[in-house]
Amino acid sequence: MTDSFTFPPIGYLSTPFPDKFGIPRQPRLAPHAVGELRLLPPFDRPESVRGLEAFSHVWLTFVFHETVGNWSPTVRPPRLGGNKRVGVFASRAPFRPNPIGLSLVELDGVDTANGVVLRFRGVDLVDGTPILDIKPYIPFVESQPEARGGFVDGPPQQLAVTFSDEAMGACQAAQTRYPHLIELIGEVLAQDPRPAYADDPQRLYGVRLYDFDVKWRCDGQTAIVTALELIEP
Repeated sequence: MTDSFTFPPIGYLSTPFPDKFGIPRQPRLAPHAVGELRLLPPFDRPESVRGLEAFSHVWLTFVFHETVGNWSPTVRPPRLGGNKRVGVFASRAPFRPNPIGLSLVELDGVDTANGVVLRFRGVDLVDGTPILDIKPYIPFVESQPEARGGFVDGPPQQLAVTFSDEAMGACQAAQTRYPHLIELIGEVLAQDPRPAYADDPQRLYGVRLYDFDVKWRCDGQTAIVTALELIEP
């Protein structure tokens, strides 16, 4: 019996999220979060994705590469306020014995003109995440409306999102390069990425998207974007 396994990545996913903070906690909560995966040799043969374009959604098997070796038998899910612990196998936390995850994303394009490049919508992974495998999503088998969701009993409550005049002007100027930046900011902040214990309406937070630092604060049930700052290389 084999005691250990080694899997090479088939590619690394490019996403708008250079940092973990602000990434939606589940896939498809931010439809304008787009990702691109260029398959690495020898997996970049067009025949390896033949027929994939017929599917609307796919499963990405990936590595929680920033938490390798940091597993814990219990974790504190944000859905439980960040205080109550559950077993790691009753959660989707990244601190796992084998740091492997699954993400269901929308397939937005298959390009085989020069190798293989796949485009996705609704990604929830940090930029540069190693991808191990891709499998098509099959609705009649994998959609189970009657399934119990445990402590995840429905979608999270969302914040309203507003922009200051300065922030909106900066976002509009940036949209020549990032056409859906305003929508993406709104989708990300609506999920309220703050720690569960945070409630100071004057505290300023920063979420990195692409090469911008989005400055914002939360007043009650409203996230207020105050500025969009370019991150210097």
